Order: sequence, then C-alpha cells, then structure tokens
Amino acid sequence: MILPIVAYGDPVLRKRGEDIDKDFPKLQELIDNMWETMYSASGVGLAAPQIGRGIRLFVIDAGGFVDEDEEDEEGLEGFKKVFINAEIIEEDGEEWAFNEGCLSIPDVREDVVRPERIRIKYLDSDFNEHDEVYDGLKARVIQHEYDHIDGVLFTDYLSPLRKRIIKGKLNNISKGKVSVNYKMRFPKSK
Repeated sequence: MILPIVAYGDPVLRKRGEDIDKDFPKLQELIDNMWETMYSASGVGLAAPQIGRGIRLFVIDAGGFVDEDEEDEEGLEGFKKVFINAEIIEEDGEEWAFNEGCLSIPDVREDVVRPERIRIKYLDSDFNEHDEVYDGLKARVIQHEYDHIDGVLFTDYLSPLRKRIIKGKLNNISKGKVSVNYKMRFPKSK
C-alpha cells in the first residue's frame, strides 16, 4: 500500500524515533509499504517518520543513483537494505558536499557537507545484528535517512543565509502549496 509522505512542518519529523522489537505489530507489512511508497515517489530512501511513524526504521535502495549510461563505480546497484534501531558509531574521513533533496521537502535541493565514511550498527528485517562501514554515496544516503530517525532534516545543515533564502519554500510546503506526483500529508493548520 502506498502511504502518504509527511511534509515539512509536521512535528513527527522533529522527534527522535523509538526503538522497536521483533513483536512490533505488522512490521513486515510496514516495511513492504515503505518500499512501495518510496518507489512510487522515485526515492532512494525512506524513514518511518516520513510516513508518520515515530520509530527507528528506514529503508534504502541506492540503485536509483545509477545512470544506465554510466559505470556503477560505487556499487550502488543492488544496495538495498532495511535498517532497524540503527546507531551510527563513528563518522570520519574527508567532509564533502553533495546536493541533497528529500521526499518530505519537495522542490528543495541544497548542498550538504557530511563526512565520507560511517560505521553503523543496526538490525535487518530478520533482527540479525550488523556492524558495517560504508563510504561515499552509500554513507551519504544512510546518514540522510538516519538523521530522520533522530528528528534531523537536511535543511538543518544549511547556513543561516541559505535557510533564509529557502524559508518561503519551506513555509509553502508546510501549508500544502507544492505540486508533487506522490501522496503527501500536510501539517494541520493551527
């Protein structure tokens, strides 16, 4: 089932997600719905807070970065994973900028500086524990989705000037004044 994606301004995007266990109700159905929702919106990652669920769960399929005409030097094709109760243990390496966007913040793309390498512990959908190191675009996508389960958005990394420049766009998104080709849920007006 394709779920509506929560828009910028909804409080769920600013809350740290709760850990879950194997008994979380209908977990596999939720994960399946997240995949379907992400693909429907042409995303490469989706975190549970983006569908209104305040839990520490995100999915990634970085194959969306691979252009048919280019060689997949970073091994992104087939990099499809579920992350449950993830914890980034370490971030290191050269910091580099990359133009990021977010399904919850449509029509806004900005350069974000992040470390090139991470070490992350997480559980997969079968609750097997993993402790892995990633770099490059894999690390970038994981960091972006991981931020969502911590209540952080990519716009938080922008300079005060950039934030002022995009403030109008962000206000319009929170008011539902944006056109997208996927289902969205906008914050209720006060």
